[in-house]
Amino acid sequence: MDFREIKRIVELMDQHGLSAFKLEQGETKLELKKGGDLDAKAVQSWLASAPAPQYSPAYAPAPVAVAGAPAPVPAADAGMPANVKEITSPMVGTFYSASSPDSEAFVKIGTKIGADSTVCIIEAMKVMNEIKAEISGEIVEILIENGTAVQYGEPLFRVKTA
Repeated sequence: MDFREIKRIVELMDQHGLSAFKLEQGETKLELKKGGDLDAKAVQSWLASAPAPQYSPAYAPAPVAVAGAPAPVPAADAGMPANVKEITSPMVGTFYSASSPDSEAFVKIGTKIGADSTVCIIEAMKVMNEIKAEISGEIVEILIENGTAVQYGEPLFRVKTA
């Protein structure tokens, strides 16, 4: 089996959405896996042993769901006005408020945004992903500090919509 054959197998895995492939022909054995195996119990025990981060109330992150645990109830939503919506993180990664350390932040409190406005960048697996607002309005609160790790669904900004 040569490199071209292996490359073709990887292409077929992509085309058909496969995350694992195993082939045995005589003495030749090939096993391919995309992504990594995540040991949820190891991650949970590591998180339990890690010290709790210290946040000021304005930058406190939302609770994160843990497999097998009841879903957290967002306390902040109870006191939010109906015209204030949250922009949440669409992925796990690192939050950046600007395109580079020397650049100005994409948005500040008081910035008017449209649905297609870029509000931040989230770096995931060494890829910089521009995050669009997907709602129109005015930024009234920035919930995450630059360079902070964020979870999927974690609120990043609060926007006054009307």
